[in-house]
Amino acid sequence: MKRLTIRLSDEKHERLRQLAEPRKISMNKLIDELSTIALADFDAETRFRARAALGSREEGLALLDLVEHEG
Repeated sequence: MKRLTIRLSDEKHERLRQLAEPRKISMNKLIDELSTIALADFDAETRFRARAALGSREEGLALLDLVEHEG
């Protein structure tokens, strides 16, 4: 396991502490959870872009059209 030192403004540190407190988790655990979310978002975007590169623009727009009309 690696150790990471980050610099945050006092305001941001306080807001993160306020986020962690009601969840009854440490700041370390909160940052770990937030980084997991960020990495999952990055992975999803990467997979989406890879699949989009293989697809057809016209078919993709047609699918989006279907989704818009179903919602």
